[in-house]
Amino acid sequence: MVENVRNLLSLGLPVPREDVISYFKEREVPWILDQEGLRSCPPGEIRLEMKERTTELSLLVVETQEQRFMSDDPYGFTWTETWATHDRMHTGEKPYKCNQCGKGFRQKSVLTIHQRIHIGKKPYECDQCGKGFRKRRSLTVHQRIHTGEKLYECDQCGKVFTQRGCLSVHQGIHTGEKPYECNYCGKGFRQRGALSLHQRIHTGEKPYICNQCEKAFRRKETLIRHQRIHTGDKPYVCNKCGKAFRGKEGLIRHQRIHTGDKPYECNQCGKAFTQSGCLSVHLRTHTGDKPYECNECGKAFTDRRALIVHQRIHSGEKPFVCNQCEKAFTRKEALIRHQRIHTGDKPFECNECGKSFRDRKTLTVHQRIHTGVKPYECKQCGKAFTKSGALTVHQRNHTGEKPYECKQCGKAFTRKDVLIVHQRIHIC
Repeated sequence: MVENVRNLLSLGLPVPREDVISYFKEREVPWILDQEGLRSCPPGEIRLEMKERTTELSLLVVETQEQRFMSDDPYGFTWTETWATHDRMHTGEKPYKCNQCGKGFRQKSVLTIHQRIHIGKKPYECDQCGKGFRKRRSLTVHQRIHTGEKLYECDQCGKVFTQRGCLSVHQGIHTGEKPYECNYCGKGFRQRGALSLHQRIHTGEKPYICNQCEKAFRRKETLIRHQRIHTGDKPYVCNKCGKAFRGKEGLIRHQRIHTGDKPYECNQCGKAFTQSGCLSVHLRTHTGDKPYECNECGKAFTDRRALIVHQRIHSGEKPFVCNQCEKAFTRKEALIRHQRIHTGDKPFECNECGKSFRDRKTLTVHQRIHTGVKPYECKQCGKAFTKSGALTVHQRNHTGEKPYECKQCGKAFTRKDVLIVHQRIHIC
């Protein structure tokens, strides 16, 4: 049977799928190596061909009811077609063009799969959740989510994966190998896709455009998350408190509030954070770096968000408006805190005396009554205070500064509340 299969292949005649599989099993050396054309390949490429032939052959398949190999005859598989496909790896030839977008492919079967992107066809449906796929292999990989099957295990750390490709990428962590290098800046990547995505920073390419507001993005995932702003969709729900999020990353960050997990620790002072971005901003308190500068007054900030909020002082913008009294605020947090005046909500409770507060900062200051902590110390006389504002007022005793002046008589005061009491003299 082996010899018959070989003869049929050499003549370019179709061979049933089952016979090809048997042929592989009975051969000691991969059959492709016996072909004259492959002898021109460098030894390294031959080894790669031996290792990956089974995977590569799967690309020749167009799934039909009969599940047979693809050639010009949809019911068979020919050596001529296989060799032609292999040869195109060297020549770069891509004769099969998509009539929708012009993208070229080495194999007709891969073009067929690609065209399903344009027509939206997803013929392979998961019988567990109903999700559809363009390729049978994608469905097979997806179904491992439901079965929990993880076939590919890392021999370094034991971590397991549902896909061989994911394992290969993961192993780069151990080896440090980053074979894909950016020709703009030299940065290396473990995955070709990650390199392509990175290069859009240099080229400015943003191929994913929102059909609602025309905002463009470098990544499809970012566009999908953005579009949820328009739709209001928040598919990621916290199983502790029910709060919903547009992106999975937002949910993961939020859940650390419940778990208390703070994985990002400062190597200077040991302070830990729930988000890497918060740690990056915090580290600037040690370095003194303030990269975000206001173009109006020159004041600099450690993070971009603080600069944006600050610039509203100059612009007068107050985008966050209370729906009860129409009072406006420069910051969303200030609006939320204000709205608790209307609702009476005081979610922050002291675990010493049970007193409740509208915001966490006021609770923190209050708890210093119980702990005796006075973190704000005067450098002039050593007197300490529980609040930074109290220290600021106290320091005016040393500097002589009196910023609150009476418009009636010109008398000045160190504190605003003392000015208010004074002004009652003129009213009487």
